[in-house]
Amino acid sequence: MVARTLVTLLCACAATSAAIAETLVVDDRIVVRESNIERPSRGMTMSAVEKRFGAPTSRHPAVGQPPITRWDYPGFSVFFEYDRVIHAVVTGSAGAS
Repeated sequence: MVARTLVTLLCACAATSAAIAETLVVDDRIVVRESNIERPSRGMTMSAVEKRFGAPTSRHPAVGQPPITRWDYPGFSVFFEYDRVIHAVVTGSAGAS
């Protein structure tokens, strides 16, 4: 249930990605702040992401249907549906401006 909620939130954020920003959850509230961390764009393939950003520091196995996979990089994580990016999020304080 939590994973499905996270994926729904990530998809909603991806649909409104005109500005470069990061979405955070702080004390159960959603906070959006500017971010200048370069990360993959929606629709990129896994191979394009790996070619552009290198090998991820960790790869998490696919979960659910459709299968959602997560790759972690220093400073951001990338979420894939099948082999396409659905969202990339800045992690930790890496994107603080």
